[in-house]
Order: sequence, then C-alpha cells, then structure tokens
Amino acid sequence: MANYHIFSPYRVCPLGAHVDHQHGLVTGFAIDKGVDLWFDVREDSMVILDSQTFTGHVEFDIAMPTLVRQGNWGDYARGAKFALQKRFQLSRGIEGTIKGSLPVGGLSSSAAVLIAYVMAFAKANNITLAPFEVMKIASEAEREYIGLNNGLLDQACIALGKKDHLLMLDCESNEYRLIPKADNMPEFELGIFFSGLTRSLMSSDYNLRVTECKTAAWIVQAYENVPLKTHDKTFLRDVPESMYKRNRDNMPPRFARRAEHFYSEHKRVREGITAWETGNLEWFGSLSKASCESSIHNYECGSPELIAIYEAMLTTDGIYGGRFSGAGFKGACIALVDPAKKESIEKEITRKYLERFPQYKDSFRVYFCKSDDGARFV
Repeated sequence: MANYHIFSPYRVCPLGAHVDHQHGLVTGFAIDKGVDLWFDVREDSMVILDSQTFTGHVEFDIAMPTLVRQGNWGDYARGAKFALQKRFQLSRGIEGTIKGSLPVGGLSSSAAVLIAYVMAFAKANNITLAPFEVMKIASEAEREYIGLNNGLLDQACIALGKKDHLLMLDCESNEYRLIPKADNMPEFELGIFFSGLTRSLMSSDYNLRVTECKTAAWIVQAYENVPLKTHDKTFLRDVPESMYKRNRDNMPPRFARRAEHFYSEHKRVREGITAWETGNLEWFGSLSKASCESSIHNYECGSPELIAIYEAMLTTDGIYGGRFSGAGFKGACIALVDPAKKESIEKEITRKYLERFPQYKDSFRVYFCKSDDGARFV
C-alpha cells in the first residue's frame, strides 16, 4: 500500500457561469466525488505514474526542465511540475496511481488532477503550501502549460471548498468567503446529469468566448475614449455597467450579448448569496435557472443535448434549479435537488432525455452527490 493518499474533489458551480475569466463573482461547491492519488516518495528524482482511468504509463524526471506537452494524461503531472519549478527547486519524485471517480465532463476534473499533483510534489520535496497557494500554482499550470485560459473558479472550489458551505470568490481581488448553510435551509443534494457526450475544452469554443468578452470590453472603452490596454489585460469587470448600457445599441450584437451575460450574472451571484444566507433554496434555484437561460441566449453555449437536459429539469418535481456545468459545450448539467425525490428525478430526466436522444442510452448517467471539503490528505 502507498504511504500517501490525496483526495481532490470535483466541483460544481451553481451561479457565476463564464465570468471568472472576466474577473467576475463566482460561487461553487466541492463535491464528494473526485480524484484519488496514491503515492510514495522516491529517493531519486523520477516521477512514475499509472492511471486506473487512462491507459499508458508516465515517467519523467522532476529535476529536469519541463518538456513540451506530450498530448496525453501525463501532461497534467508535467504541468504541475512546470508551475512548481518556477518557484522551487524540485529534487524528489513520486511513484503513484491516480483514479477519477466520475467519467463526466463539466466537473473540472483537470483542475482536480492538477491540484492533486501539486500537493503530492510539494509533499515529496518538503514544500509547505497554503490551500490558496496550491490553487494559484494549479491555475498557472492549466493556463500556461495545458493552454486553457480559464479563471480561478475551479481551483478555488477544489482547494478551498468546505462541506455545507457555498464558496463565493471575487476573481478580481481573489477575496473569498465560505458561507455556511443556513439553519432553516431544507436538505439538498447535487444532481449531475451526464449527457453522454464527452468533450475536450480545448477544442470547444471556450477560448473564443473568452476573447469575445474581452473584445466587448474593448469596444465599450473605445466608444468612451477610455485608454485601451492590451487584450490580455482587458476585462469586463473594469468596465462599469452604466458605460456598457450607453453603448450597447451601437455594438455588434454578438459582443453586446457577451457583456449582457456578464453584468446580469454579476447581479444573480449577489442575489444568490442573499438567497443562500437566508436559506431560500427556491430563490437560489431560480437564479441558477436564470443563469442557464443567459448562458444559452447571451453567452451562446450549450449543445442540443445539454439544452434538452436543462429543459427536462424545468418540468421535473424536486429540482430547485440548475444549469450547465463547466464550460457548457458538452458534458453535464447540475441541479440542486430534494434528496427525498431522487428516485423519481432520475426516472423522469432519463425518460425525457432519451426520448429526444435515444442514441445516448448506453452513456447517459445520473449521479447524486453532496458538498464536501476541499483537496486533502486522507
């Protein structure tokens, strides 16, 4: 048996969709399903990894400069090494096995895996990292090595999450709050409805949408004669909503819609925090639904499959509300549900979805999970 075991949870984000990369406000939970990494520290600098989820065997030297991406699951370990190496000298490797518990897109498994590797390599090299540092290093690995331009939401939920608490993160200041469940709140669980469509974020329109949001900010600033910054330093959070409203009718509609999503989602997160603090799950759920509507119409993501699941959720008893999970191009929908009605929810959603998409009968899945603590040694 391995000496060490890290559990790194997946995450769901009920409110604050597609705004982290524009420095918006986001919310999320860590859940009780995720990635397990069992490992021993080696005497030398080799990293030797096997996966119970993917085929192949990964080996590299942690003390050497990081090689370019290889295009396989070992890239996540190499990415963690890359981001840690910028800060620390690494000399001890690990030997381990990694396993994911849900074969589902949209729960941010990549961030969970990266966080597990960052924690393991830090442990092997006697580096002490606070959860916030783990999250920053894993985020850097994902952006600079893996090449996905996302914000900090995924890593924050996974590193900082706490059972029965809603995480609220301000992606501009990186200030966060963990808000406990109100005493009067009814019991809830999280339903995950997997469309059966697997996806790669890198090949979806994810990075394109990020660029469109930045362009929307640029257009407004240009109309207002605000000095422009380079694209990589331009964010919708820096543009007051009043400025956007003055110019929205002159903007190309595509960019106006992206901005509209950002500002409306900002309001929904603020309201959602009040709903959560007062124990009002009905209100919180309705905001999550409104978030999904805006994702479909203003942000324009969501495959026909995901939209079908979302529409099935709207007419199913026992679901407070929910939306696409993750980037919303393929993957899964998530919902806050009444635990007493799980059985009928599963039946209903499955029936409604497979009536429209019978080709997914072998790959469509329903899971129920609870909120959980963040990544940790078990």
